[in-house]
Amino acid sequence: MYFLSGWPKRLLCPLGNPAEAPFHVQSDPQRAFFAVLAPARLSIWYNRPSVLIVTYKEPTKSSAQFGSYKQAEWRPDSTMIAVSTANGYMLFFHITSTRGDKYLYEPVYPKGSPQVKGTPHFKDEQCAPALHLEMRKILDLQAPIMSLKSVLEDLLVATSDGLLHLIHWEGMTNGRKAINLCTVPFSVDLQSSRGSFLGFADVHIRDMEYCATLDGFAVVFNDGRVGFITPVSSRFTAELHGVWPQDVVDGTCVAVNNKYRLMAFGCMSGSVQVYTIDNTTGAMLLSHKLELTAKQYPDIWNKTGAVKLIKWSPDNSVVIVTWEYGGLSLWSVFGAQLICTLGGDFAYRSDGMKKEPLKINSMSWGAEGYHLWVISGFGSQNTEIESELRSIVKQPGILLFQFIKSVLTVNPCMSNQEQVLLQGEDRLYLNCGEASQAQNPRSFSAHSKHKPIREKSPFANGGLESQGLSTLLGHRHWHVVQISSTYLESNWPIRFSAIDKLGQNIAVVGKFGFAHYSLLTKKWKLFGNITQEQNMIVTGGLAWWNDFIVLACYNINDHQEELRVYLRTSNLDNAFAHITKAQAETLLLSVFRDMVIVFRADCSICLYSIERRSDGPFLTATIQVLQEVSMSRYIPHPFLVVSVTLTSVSTENGITLKIPQQARDAESIMLNLAGQLIMMQRDRSGPQIREKDSNSNQRKLLPFCPPVVLAQSVENVWTTCRANKQKRHLLEALWLSCGGAGMKVWLPLFPRDHRKPHSFLSQRIMLPFHINIYPLAVLFEDALVLGAVNDTLLYDSLYTRNSGREQLEVLFPFCVVERTSQIYLHHLLRQLLVRNLGEQALLLAQSCAALPYFPHVLELMLHEVLEEEATSREPIPDPLLPTVAKFITEFPLFLQTVVHCARKTEYALWNYLFAAVGNPKDLFEECLMAQDLDTAASYLIILQNMEVPAVSRQHATLLFSTALEQGKWDLCRHMIRFLKAIGSGESETPPSTPTAQEPSSSGGFEFFRNRSISLSQSAENVPASKFSLQKTLSMPSGPSGKRWSKDSDCAENMYIDMMLWRHARRLLEEVRLKDLGCFAAQLGFELISWLCKERTRAARVDNFVIALKRLHKDFLWPLPIIPASSFNSPFKNGKYRTGEQLLKSQSADPFLNLDMDAGISNVQQSQSWLGNIGSTHHEIDSASSHGPQTQDAFLSPLFNKGDECSIGSATDLTESSSMVDGDWTMVDENFSTLSLTQSELEHISMELASKGPHKSQVQLRYLLHIFMEAGCLDWCIVIGLILRESSVINQILVIIQSTEVDGEMLQNIKTGLHAVDRWACTDCPGYKPFLNIIKPQLQKLSEITEQQVQPEAFQPVTVGKTPEQTSPRAEEGRGSSGHGCIPQGEIGGSSAVSWKEEDAAGAEEEESFPDGTYDCSVS
Repeated sequence: MYFLSGWPKRLLCPLGNPAEAPFHVQSDPQRAFFAVLAPARLSIWYNRPSVLIVTYKEPTKSSAQFGSYKQAEWRPDSTMIAVSTANGYMLFFHITSTRGDKYLYEPVYPKGSPQVKGTPHFKDEQCAPALHLEMRKILDLQAPIMSLKSVLEDLLVATSDGLLHLIHWEGMTNGRKAINLCTVPFSVDLQSSRGSFLGFADVHIRDMEYCATLDGFAVVFNDGRVGFITPVSSRFTAELHGVWPQDVVDGTCVAVNNKYRLMAFGCMSGSVQVYTIDNTTGAMLLSHKLELTAKQYPDIWNKTGAVKLIKWSPDNSVVIVTWEYGGLSLWSVFGAQLICTLGGDFAYRSDGMKKEPLKINSMSWGAEGYHLWVISGFGSQNTEIESELRSIVKQPGILLFQFIKSVLTVNPCMSNQEQVLLQGEDRLYLNCGEASQAQNPRSFSAHSKHKPIREKSPFANGGLESQGLSTLLGHRHWHVVQISSTYLESNWPIRFSAIDKLGQNIAVVGKFGFAHYSLLTKKWKLFGNITQEQNMIVTGGLAWWNDFIVLACYNINDHQEELRVYLRTSNLDNAFAHITKAQAETLLLSVFRDMVIVFRADCSICLYSIERRSDGPFLTATIQVLQEVSMSRYIPHPFLVVSVTLTSVSTENGITLKIPQQARDAESIMLNLAGQLIMMQRDRSGPQIREKDSNSNQRKLLPFCPPVVLAQSVENVWTTCRANKQKRHLLEALWLSCGGAGMKVWLPLFPRDHRKPHSFLSQRIMLPFHINIYPLAVLFEDALVLGAVNDTLLYDSLYTRNSGREQLEVLFPFCVVERTSQIYLHHLLRQLLVRNLGEQALLLAQSCAALPYFPHVLELMLHEVLEEEATSREPIPDPLLPTVAKFITEFPLFLQTVVHCARKTEYALWNYLFAAVGNPKDLFEECLMAQDLDTAASYLIILQNMEVPAVSRQHATLLFSTALEQGKWDLCRHMIRFLKAIGSGESETPPSTPTAQEPSSSGGFEFFRNRSISLSQSAENVPASKFSLQKTLSMPSGPSGKRWSKDSDCAENMYIDMMLWRHARRLLEEVRLKDLGCFAAQLGFELISWLCKERTRAARVDNFVIALKRLHKDFLWPLPIIPASSFNSPFKNGKYRTGEQLLKSQSADPFLNLDMDAGISNVQQSQSWLGNIGSTHHEIDSASSHGPQTQDAFLSPLFNKGDECSIGSATDLTESSSMVDGDWTMVDENFSTLSLTQSELEHISMELASKGPHKSQVQLRYLLHIFMEAGCLDWCIVIGLILRESSVINQILVIIQSTEVDGEMLQNIKTGLHAVDRWACTDCPGYKPFLNIIKPQLQKLSEITEQQVQPEAFQPVTVGKTPEQTSPRAEEGRGSSGHGCIPQGEIGGSSAVSWKEEDAAGAEEEESFPDGTYDCSVS
C-alpha cells in the first residue's frame, strides 16, 4: 500500500537555544502549510518547496504569563491557528497575506526558457507565499488544556477540570455552557435505557478526535478508559450520550478514520485496538488489533512502551503508529503490517551493534501522503548515544520521510488490471517491462508482459502466454517513469494515475487537468491549451478503455460536473473529447468491458455504455446513459464508499443461468462500503426476454436486487472480465484483500462433466487464506498474487569517523521497494479439502496442472499440513494429511512430491508422513516400474534412514542394475558410492540425490576433453602431462577405479564388481558394443583385464553375421553397396543415399574387384597398427611446435596401408569432404608424387560415401584396440570387416602366426567368415569386393586353422615394430621413440567424450546423420 523510499530529508530550523527546539507539527486541512510549535514560537512552513515562511516569537513577559505552547489547531479554511498553552490560555492567530503582490520565493528561469509566467495560477502554484502572523484574541479557560480539535465551524476544547468547551473561531463561547463530563451518561450501547455516569470527581479527557461520518468524537480518559460520545439530536447540545467498551483500561491516544468509520485507540501495552460502531445497537465493536508479534520481533515486541501517536494517512488507507521508547510502524486499514523500524537494518548497524530507535514527538502527513513530517526527540537514557546525537539537538530539525503508494489507495478502478502501479511524488513505478518489447514477437524475454490477452494454453510455442508470468519470474526491478516536470510544476501533487490493460500507456492527474505517457514512444502528451488544463479538476479518478481515457471532472468555468472521453492518439484538446454532463459530483469511476459505472455524491450509481464512433476524420467514443440506481437507502454517507465495480460475478455460477451468455455480462455491482463488501445482482426473477426478441440494450436494463453483504474488513477487490473454459474456477472467482486477516476468494463451484448440480451444494464458497505479502494485483490464470515489499540497504560503513555519526545515512538505512509475488493455489486446494470438496479441488488443480510451479504447489500443501499435524501437541480428531495424500496420488508427480517433501522435512516427522502416503519400499518399487530412477534414488536415502542396512542394500542393488540397464551413468556412480558406504559402515552419511554430473569419473580420459574429436589436429592446447603412457594391459580407471583396487579385499567391492561383470557379460552377449564402450568409459570399468578372462566365454562371437548387422545399426554405419555403372549414381546432391533402392543395385563394378595396387598389399605388412598410431602421434606432436603452416603435411594418401589404419588419416578423410583439393604433397619417403586416375578418384569417393559418422569411426577404432589388447581376435575380425580395412586382417594374421592362439577361436573365426561370405553372396553384395581383397589372408588363416595349433597358455600381446617385441615390458620402453602404443589417455578420452555426448545427445546424432547418410562432395 505505502512504502518508504530513500532516506528521510532534514529541514533545519533557524538556530536558537536548545530550549527553543520544536516539539509539535500540525498540517492545515489542505496540507499546504505546516504549523511548527516550539515552547515560545509558532512557525509556518510551506509544503513545496519545504521552506519556513514566518515565525511568531512570544515576548518573554507574556510567555511567563501564558506558559509554554502545547498544541495547535487550524481553522478549516486555513486562515487561523488556535494555540493552547500550559497555563490554560487559548491564543488565536490570524494568517494574512502581506500587502502587495509579493512572494517569498519565486522560481527563476534562464532566459529563453519555455516556461511562461503568463499561465493562470502560475504564482499560486510555483511560489512560496509571503504571510503575516498576528495574535488577535486570547481566551483564558482557567484550567490546563488537554486536547483541542476543530469540529465543523467550532473548536472543541477539553480541560483538566473535566469540562468540554465549545468555542467559536472568533474566540467567543457564544454563550454556550461548557459540558461537564460527569453529566454525560455512558453505557455499553445506545439501546440501554439508562447509562451510568462517570462516577469519580477528577475525570477528564486526555485525547479526543472528531469523526464526521459517525457524527461524534472518540475520547480517551485520564484513567485509561476509552469511549465514543455522540449528540442525541443533530446538533451539539448539552444532551450527549457515550458508549464505551468494557475491556480497555489502558488507553493513551486515539485517531479516527472517517472513510472506514474506525477508531484506533493506543494502549499502554504497545498495541493499538481498532473499534467500529455497530450500526444497529450503537455499541463499540473491536474490529482488529495492531500489535507486534513475538514471532517477528522476538526481542522487542513487548518492550516498546505505550503507544505515543497514531495518524491515519490523508487517503485513509494506512495508519502510522509510534511508541514511547521509539520506533515507527505502518499498517493497512485492517491491520496488515507494511513497515516497522524496530527490526532489521533500522535497528542494527552493519557491524551488528544495536541502534537507538528514533523517538518521535510529533508527526503529520503531507499532501496526498507522499511525505510524513516528523519532529524527533532524541532524549535517551543512554548517555553515550545522547552525546553522539547532541549535535543534532543543538540544531533542531524536521525530518521528512518520503513514501510511494499503490494506485489502489486513490484509484480503486485499477483493481481489474493485472499490473502493479505505484505512484510517488514525481515518478511512477510499473511492474511491466519495456513496452517496446511487445512489438517484437520474438523477443519474449523477461520484460515482455504485454502479450495480447491470452487465448491459448499456458504454453504456446514454449513461451508463457500468460500476461504476467514471464515478467514476474524475470527480474525484480521496476520500470520507473519520471512524470513530466512541465506538468508537475503547475499541478503538483499527483492525485490519481491509471495504466491500460496492456501496460503500454499511463495517465496521471494532478491538481488540474491530466497528462498521459506512452511506454512505446517514451513521450508525455500534455494539453496544448493550458487554459483548458487549468479549467478542469478531475474528481472521481480515471480509467482506460482501449485507446481512450475516461474521466469524471468538474468544469470550473461552467460550474458543471462532466464525464469526458479523450482519445490517446489525437492531440490533447477538448475539441477531440466527447463530453457528457453529469447530475452530481462523481466520486468513483470504473470501466467494465464496454460499460462505465460511476458513483456520485448523491449516493446514486449510474451505468453508461461506451462505444467507438468514427466521425469523419476523427475517431471518438460516445457515452450513453443505460441505467441509474439510487443507493441512498443503504449508504449513510457517500464518502464511505471505497470502491465500486461492475463484475460478471453472481451467486449463480453460469451453468444454471437461462442464457449462457449472461455468465459474462455485467451481472452485479460490487460496492465496498467502509470495508463491507456489498453485492447487488441483476434481478432475474421476473419474466425473461429471449435473445432474439430484444436488442442488445434492453437486456442490460434488468433491475438490481437488494444488496447482500459478502464480506467484512475488505480493503481491495479484484475480478476479471476475461473468460477461459479451462480455468473457470480462477477467472470467475472474486478476490478480496482483508488486511491482517489475509485474503479471501469467493470461488465458484462447478458440477463435474456438466451434471446437474446438487440442490444442497451452494454454487459459491468463500475461502480465507493467509499470505506473506501485501497483495497489489492478482494474476488469475497464473494463480499468483503480485505485491511489493520494502527492502533496506545500509550505508553506515561509509562513515567511520565520529563526525559522520549524525548523518541521516548512518541513522537510517536506504529504503527501496522490491517487487514480489506469491503462489496461493495450495491454500485454496487445502481449504477445499478441509470442507470435503475434494472433487472441486481436483477440478481446480487439473486446470492448473500445466503451470511450471504446479509441482511446488503440491509439495507446499503436503509440507504445511504435515508440519502442522505432526508437531501438534493435542491429538487431531480429523487429520487432513491422509486426504491430502490421497489427493496428490491423482497426479503423475505424486512420487516426486512425497519424496521432495520428506527430504525437506526433519526425520522425526517421516513416520507420520509415510503412515499417510504409503510404505517407502512400495513407493520405491513404483518409481522403478515407472522408470523414474532419480526419484527412486531419493527414496533410497529415505529407506537407508528408516530400514536396516540389508533392506537398503537390496533396494540399492535393484536400482543399480536398472540404472546400468538404462545407461544412467551419473546415477550408477552415485549408487557405487552408496553401496560402498553401506558396506564400509559409512551409512550415516547418505549420498546426495544425483543432480549434476560428477567431475571426471573417467580419470585418464582427460586428454580428449580439451580438443575436438578430430585426432589429426595439432595438439598444441593439450597439457604435456596428459600424454603419459600407461601400462598396456590396464584399462585407464578413474579415481573410483583406483579406490576399488585399493580395498578390493572388501566384500562390498567384490559384490559391486560382480554386478559390473554381469552387466558387461550381458552387453557382449547381446552384441551391444556401443553400450559396452559407454559403460566402460563412464564407470572406469577395467575392460581389457575382464575381456582377457572372458575371451573364451562371454567375449566369443557366436554369430558373425548377426554381430556385423548389429554393429552397422548401432554405429549408424552404412552397409557397403556396389555402385551402378554411371559414376554419379551413388550421389544425389552431394549426399550419399543408403536405402533399399540403392542396396538393390547388384551390377558389379570391375574397378572394385581389382587388387588395389600391385605392391600395396605387401607394403609394411610387418608394421603393426599400434606402431603406426604411435608414429602418427609423434608426427602430430612434433608438428605442433612448427606452427600452423605445416599442418597440411598430415594429409596422407588413401592407399598408404600404414596410414589407412591410423586414426589420424581416417579422421581427416571423413571430416574434410573435399580431399581432392587439398595439398597432396607427401611427407612419406615411399612416395614422391601422386597422380590420380579417374578410377582412383571414383574409389576415393566410394570410400568416403560408405563411411559412417566420424564419432562412430573413432569409437570403433577404440574398441578394436581394446579387443586387440585383450586378444579377442574374433571381435577384431568383425570390426575389421565393418571398417573394411585389410590391414586389420593382416595384423590379426601376424598375431596368429607369431603367437600361439587357441584353436577353438581360430575355428570360430573360420566358421564365422564363411558365414559372412555366404551372407554377402545372398543379402549384401557390397561386402564381396572387400572379401575378395582379403581372400589371400583368409586362405592363410584356413591353413593355420587346419594345423590345429594348441597353445599351452595364451598371453595377450600387443605387436610392435617387429614380431620379437611382444612383451609388455618392451612396450613401455618404446613410448619415447614414438613407436609405442597410443597413449591410453588419448584413446580412453575419445571414448569418454564420444560416448557421453552420445548418451546426452543421441537424438542430435540422429539428426546429423539421418538414415546413416553422410555429407561428401567430389570435385
